[in-house]
Amino acid sequence: MPIEKTPSPSKEYLDLKAVCTVLMLTLLWGFNYTAIKYSNQGVSPVFASALRSLVASLCGVIYCLRKEQKLFHTDIMLFHGFMVGLLFGLEFACLYFGMLWTDAARSVIFVYLSPFVVAVGAHLFLKGDRLTLLKTLGLILAFTGIVLVFYGRPKTAKPTMWIGDLLEIMAAFLWGATTLYIKRFMAERIHPINTFLYQLTFSIPILFMVSLILEPRWIYRIDLPIVASLFYQSVIVAFMSYFLWFKLIHSYSVSRLSAFTFFTPIFGVLFGTLLLGEELTWSLLVALPLVSAGIFLVNWRRTSLKTGSSRPVI
Repeated sequence: MPIEKTPSPSKEYLDLKAVCTVLMLTLLWGFNYTAIKYSNQGVSPVFASALRSLVASLCGVIYCLRKEQKLFHTDIMLFHGFMVGLLFGLEFACLYFGMLWTDAARSVIFVYLSPFVVAVGAHLFLKGDRLTLLKTLGLILAFTGIVLVFYGRPKTAKPTMWIGDLLEIMAAFLWGATTLYIKRFMAERIHPINTFLYQLTFSIPILFMVSLILEPRWIYRIDLPIVASLFYQSVIVAFMSYFLWFKLIHSYSVSRLSAFTFFTPIFGVLFGTLLLGEELTWSLLVALPLVSAGIFLVNWRRTSLKTGSSRPVI
């Protein structure tokens, strides 16, 4: 009979293993922007997102069966799983709906308000994850770096752009709310693979409904690069990287983890420069040290008075 294995209690600070893992994840997520550009040439984006969730869910089911891990719960955790999937699906619905009225550069900036939502929410609703002055300053520095990356990019000034902007801000709040909900109600109670499965499984019908509304045609053409791109988005990103991310959420401080997500758009721009021939701007060169300094401050910790010293623990 499948058994339920729960993780160990979470840690307030990030160790070297956690830092290396989250940096690898942001690298994968940054490259995902390039992969999406390839797949958008043949598959509509919301449908591709729904397909990605479907494939990743199947991978998660196979993993659970091989590890003899419970697939779904029959208690309150099933309700919490439904709520996580609902938040995730609504997040992507807002993100894609918003891009009908606003442009991609503005969308990325608004969506990456999420770490602020997590930091403030953790301060208000989670124990032992307080919003200190240094952490606040670090988040401001990191977000300033993100804004500088996209500074000067052409923007389409339409009268209805504010609608898209509001939807992207809502997507950021939903992303942050999902992270906080997992930490508050599911971390240390169920295995990360169950959190992963609930988010993806319950988001599938929502994304398919959004696709039906937004996209009259789902597939335009299929070739090897598009299939490889969809495989990357589904198996590498949506399954493997998301599963690792949920393991981190279950085990470490969410506000400190979320600070590292600021690296994702940085890596996205770098891959665009290297693989798509986009210009390497001065704003990117300025943003990188700002993001690094911000994360350094977010993860600064003083040692005990016995040692008489202080050092960054991340």
